Amino acid sequence: MLKNPRVGAVVFYVKDQQKSAAFYRDILGLKTREVPSHHGPFIMAEAGETLLIFFQRDEKPGNTPVVVFTLDRGIDDLVTQLAEKGVQIVMPVTAAPGGGHSADFVDPDGHALSFYQPEGAPRRLK
Repeated sequence: MLKNPRVGAVVFYVKDQQKSAAFYRDILGLKTREVPSHHGPFIMAEAGETLLIFFQRDEKPGNTPVVVFTLDRGIDDLVTQLAEKGVQIVMPVTAAPGGGHSADFVDPDGHALSFYQPEGAPRRLK
């Protein structure tokens, strides 16, 4: 299914983006920036090669983080394969904030996982 997957991002839903940005920037020393998107701005922090992304949402704590696997290609085919294997797809392939495409699904224990594929990458495996 996935060949050499890498965790590209870990997504957090937070009540206050600026407070989270300040913590990760000022306390942990990570480089942060605000990113505009069609869904509203979000905060991105760099933790080595992995991005930490903060969306402001009024949700119960504990629903995140969401681990995001970055794909080089094939998001449509991979999500179809997951569904055929009985995996619950929470959000089908859609436009991702900031560009590209994403899809959300859960593991057997209900942990949220996501695929992200950059804009312009082939959406099919073949």
